[in-house]
Amino acid sequence: MGLSEGLRRRKRQVDVATSWQRFLWEDEHNPVKAMELVGAVYGPYKPYQLRYGEMEAQNLLIQISAVPLEHGEVIDCVQELSHSVSKLFGLASAAVDRCVRFTNGLGTCGLLTALKSLFAKYVSDFTSTLHSIRKKCKLDDIPPSSLFQEDWTAFQNSIRIIATCGELLRQCGDFEQQLANRILSTAGKYLSDAYSPRSLSAVHDSILTDRKSSAKNPWQEYNYLQKDSPAEYTSLMEMLYNLKEKGSGNHNLLSASRAALTRLNQQAHQLAFDSVFLRIKQQLLLIPKMESWSTAGIGETLTDALPTFSLTPLEYISNIGQYIMSLPLNLEPFVTQEDSALELALHAGKLPFPPEQGDELPELDNMADNWLGSIARATMQTYCDVILQIPELTPHSTKQLATDIDYLVNVMDALGLQPSRTLQHVGTLLKTKPEDYRQVSKGLPRRLAATVAAMRSVDY
Repeated sequence: MGLSEGLRRRKRQVDVATSWQRFLWEDEHNPVKAMELVGAVYGPYKPYQLRYGEMEAQNLLIQISAVPLEHGEVIDCVQELSHSVSKLFGLASAAVDRCVRFTNGLGTCGLLTALKSLFAKYVSDFTSTLHSIRKKCKLDDIPPSSLFQEDWTAFQNSIRIIATCGELLRQCGDFEQQLANRILSTAGKYLSDAYSPRSLSAVHDSILTDRKSSAKNPWQEYNYLQKDSPAEYTSLMEMLYNLKEKGSGNHNLLSASRAALTRLNQQAHQLAFDSVFLRIKQQLLLIPKMESWSTAGIGETLTDALPTFSLTPLEYISNIGQYIMSLPLNLEPFVTQEDSALELALHAGKLPFPPEQGDELPELDNMADNWLGSIARATMQTYCDVILQIPELTPHSTKQLATDIDYLVNVMDALGLQPSRTLQHVGTLLKTKPEDYRQVSKGLPRRLAATVAAMRSVDY
């Protein structure tokens, strides 16, 4: 018998049996017969009620598996992810209603387990869809070509996904609060005033005393769980006690599911970040492979006489600088739009490449500036990493690289951003004359100084 069919049959039998309730219960000579009737009506459902959590989990997993998230086109995937939020919490709310109708609240522990399975399956499917979107947007494939092309479509879609994550977090919080209130209002009646989790023997004694001292309606007091599954009943009592003591607003009924949704939001943030940073990374990864660093050019013989200001930044760094300068214009409309779900998700998420300790960041309240700062720091750190992979620098290419770094530092200054300490150190080491290198490098990181010295063929 399935869960839905069990609910229908139980309702029909209870409707018939309760017609005998007044006759049997009001007659003081028939309490035993009333209890027998209660047992006869509810007895056939006891095996299914005891398995409620397992049955509910199977039911929910079947239904959530029918909710489509993956589609051929990225825009369709994004739309389905958005539509899936209401479907998810619709299923969760329906499960709560079934628990109340079928177990009168006694199956709450099974309900929570089933809900955990529901959210875990949904998060897994959502995560798979994000991986699919990454592949479709080719965010993990760095083109070997030096051709630089801007494309903000992937970022726009990522922002919509982040907004969906914000809606998931918001609705999860609301649902958890409603769930706590529903549990207390439905199953709270089973919690004795004398209950204390520190003295379980006294608990059962107090419950028996309460029931002997007051004649309660057996239809309302029927409790299959206490006798047939004492461990689950104890867990239920502890949960009710904690909800009552701490208040329904201070609970962790769905803490694991909330944590999973928070991680989902983090993945969406990474997707958006990568969609922006991909173009910069593509240019930076070309640097170690550039033959011009170790090849003597026309100006090589004039290196000593050639002033640094006569050099112009190379194309790769010009492309990066112009792209970074365009970021505020492209970021602002998406992260400052009036969308409460998006705002919630943006504040809940963490961007990669956080500020260096001690940096002054007056713009922290501005989400667009936070994104700009994260991308800028990623650029500078990756730039330093690839510079240190250059096998050899001639005197001329050393000056050229120092010019490129100065250009990027000027871009950061123009945007009100601080150049990273490592980038400044690399610039200093590249500008230092060979005869002064040992002295200047004393206050700088030893490994960095040694690597740059080897690139420049400077004694260190």
